[in-house]
Amino acid sequence: MCLKFSPYLRHAFLVLTALCASEEAQAEWKAGAAKVNITPSYPVRLSGYGSRTTEHESVKVDIWDKAIALAWNDEPPAIILTVDNCGIPATLRTQVLAQLQAQGVTDDRLAVCSTHTHCAPMVNGTLRNMFGTDLPADHQERVDRYTHDLREWMVKAARKAIAAMTPATVEFGIGEVTFAMNRRRPDPTGVTNNPYPEGPVDHSLPVLKITDANGDVRAIFTSYACHCTTLSWNSIHPDWAGIAQLRLQLAFPKAVALTAIGCGADQNPYPRREEDHVRRHGISLAEASVDVITAPMKTISGPLEGGQRVVNLPFATPPSKEEWQQRMTTGKSAHEKQRAKYFHEKLERGEALPAELPYTVMAWRFSETLAMVFLNGEVVVDYGLRLKRELDRERLWVNSYSNDVPSYIPSERVLKEGGYEADSSMIYYLKPGPFAPGLEDKIINAVHDLVPKAFHAKH
Repeated sequence: MCLKFSPYLRHAFLVLTALCASEEAQAEWKAGAAKVNITPSYPVRLSGYGSRTTEHESVKVDIWDKAIALAWNDEPPAIILTVDNCGIPATLRTQVLAQLQAQGVTDDRLAVCSTHTHCAPMVNGTLRNMFGTDLPADHQERVDRYTHDLREWMVKAARKAIAAMTPATVEFGIGEVTFAMNRRRPDPTGVTNNPYPEGPVDHSLPVLKITDANGDVRAIFTSYACHCTTLSWNSIHPDWAGIAQLRLQLAFPKAVALTAIGCGADQNPYPRREEDHVRRHGISLAEASVDVITAPMKTISGPLEGGQRVVNLPFATPPSKEEWQQRMTTGKSAHEKQRAKYFHEKLERGEALPAELPYTVMAWRFSETLAMVFLNGEVVVDYGLRLKRELDRERLWVNSYSNDVPSYIPSERVLKEGGYEADSSMIYYLKPGPFAPGLEDKIINAVHDLVPKAFHAKH
């Protein structure tokens, strides 16, 4: 049977078809990328190692703040910032966000990731007991200056990336690199910080590629679950993350390369401590990224939806006022004594000690093609591995050291075993003690709340 449409219906059908085709044609990404040199021109204390007592001696390799701006159609831009620094605190991120609101950037669309290099300047607000003593006044003045300068540089990079936005294609793939090794080696006395080949690791290498309308690669974003602790000298250096970025930018001269850190708080690069080692690690990550980029990649579509959850992570019962007073003299290190002094003085003033840590989980969903998770703090590998079991690992990207670095975040296993990541690291972060049990499920459940069921693993 042949159906005949009136001229009016035929015209309406053609108009509707054209409108749908037009909307589909307009459904596209706009993206831009930018970088700003954040190497100080003045002496400043470096963060990451508490044994340093002087300001930095030299600059071995420049450090950078880099940004990607992404928007699907007329959405407000989403910003990924990576900073070559040991940790960017929530206070600094809040200041950056306030300055970017004029560009339409909202709280759930700003992801600030630290590369966690231990050879970058101290920033106010993180690792507050890094040196076990108050800094000399002139040293603190220059830390204040660098913190202010870094805020302006971060804003500048984000604004440049937004201004550079043009139509783009976004693609995703996963490779592998193997220089990370678990560092929590058990022995009869507990857990030591030493290479532990039998420990859990996550060697996956997620890669995001942004290509412009001319086919030129404009941005490359990678992430790997490993500390940036190859080097320990008192000179500025971006460690393996920075070397990887330099190598990728040589391979793709029009691109800005960014690197973040996955759940690698209990992972170290091995071998380490020599300049040749940091080159080898960075180059290996860059070459593995090139392998992903030059192979067929998965096209990522929009819209981009962001969400956040704040969960409160209780601390274990802290020492009493009398115990803090005793530790001011009996502490095993200057750092322990300084922490005891800090909390004893709070109690002397009648102030309550913090009972919990407000912890923010952020997730971005790129339609149903990719879920990207951003976790606060130095998160151990168990979180990344568990999320990849419970969600679709082929469409999942988990970053830590994101938006705030308030402390280490142990899993229940690590908390039970004890050791640095569970307990003694809290001294340097000026926390009253370890976390109480139960934090892992709170964080994992928050991720599940934010990531739609379409991303759940099929068992």
